[in-house]
Amino acid sequence: MRPRADWLDGYAALARRVSASRQSPTVAAGVLAVLAVAQAVWAALTPGGNLSHAGALLASVILILPSLVATVPLGLGWAQPAMAGLAICAANLVSLAAFHVLTVAGLAAQLIIMYRIGRRGPQLLAAGLAVPFLVFGLVVAVHQPAATSPPWPAPAQVVLAIVAASLGPAAACAGAAQQSRNVARQHSATREAIAGTLLEHTARGERARIARELHDVVAHHISMIAVQAETARLATPGMPAAGAQRLSAIGDTARAALTEMRRLLGVLREDTDAAEGADLQPQPGLAQLNELLDETREASGITARLIVTGWLTVLDPGVELAAYRIVQEALTNARRHAPGAAVDVELQFTDEALRLRIRDNGPGPPPHGTEPAGAGHGLLGMRERAAAVGGECGAGAAPGGGFVVTATLPAKSEEYIT
Repeated sequence: MRPRADWLDGYAALARRVSASRQSPTVAAGVLAVLAVAQAVWAALTPGGNLSHAGALLASVILILPSLVATVPLGLGWAQPAMAGLAICAANLVSLAAFHVLTVAGLAAQLIIMYRIGRRGPQLLAAGLAVPFLVFGLVVAVHQPAATSPPWPAPAQVVLAIVAASLGPAAACAGAAQQSRNVARQHSATREAIAGTLLEHTARGERARIARELHDVVAHHISMIAVQAETARLATPGMPAAGAQRLSAIGDTARAALTEMRRLLGVLREDTDAAEGADLQPQPGLAQLNELLDETREASGITARLIVTGWLTVLDPGVELAAYRIVQEALTNARRHAPGAAVDVELQFTDEALRLRIRDNGPGPPPHGTEPAGAGHGLLGMRERAAAVGGECGAGAAPGGGFVVTATLPAKSEEYIT
């Protein structure tokens, strides 16, 4: 069974390649034209044939013309199937009505063009082209006298007309069915491509979200461990040398973990865009800012103030998460790059937006081109957070010295805290 199936599949593939060739209509039209002319001449010259009473030589010359018209237009069938179909069917009908002959090649050309019309042309035309053959067959069957001599032309005409009228629409239906299968396969391929693209974008967005969470949460706590270990080693008088060494090792391990995490973040971000997919269902929000500032004061001993102006607006949870993460990252940057510097966290509520301003009085940003390798994920993460909720974020040197982070996030609620 398997070898036979392979044999059939091979021939089907060969047929598809041949039909897809640009030269196949022209070649088919030429071959069928030769066969149609040969059959017409044979029908005219055969003694006792349909046309022997009209003069064999003259009949063969006259019959060649409709035989050619019934096959040659097939060469244009791929470009103009409707015009080719009209020409071929008209020539076959004339040959059948005037000469009682419907060549096999002409019928084959008609079926091929009907199939092509079913696939690419107006499908109603295929049904319309079958009607004249059916009408012709009925007229001949009803009005032909029973004693016609010779008695066979009328039945032969009726049979040929019915064959042409029935096989033509069948071929058109086959072409339409094939076209429907092709369209279904194309739609299936398109859906698979779209699904693959959506899956890829979802994966990239998830990697970007994981990178932000690692940087904003895990890196923040590891940085706190390093700062607390160093603070405990320096602030505890009379600590044994072994204890100081252990605390120093804790700080070194935490800093090494931060370095490895920056490398991991670089891998996660290597194929994600700057503002791609964010998780807008966070846990922390503006209500936790006081706890974040207290934690920063306890860990590093810096002075951190929270300044709030305007009516306290209940914001969308995604906006509050973005504001919290931006403040958290700005505090982490201040603790890392400006140790001991005082930090002011300003929140300004308006009807349209929440404006953040986190400023320290440290040395400010490093000179251009001296930023250490692996830096920059924090600023990128803050911009991503702001962009994900429709806002914007920037950072740079503060007027009068120090470093400042500013952000403007949209306010999406008119409900106020009382």
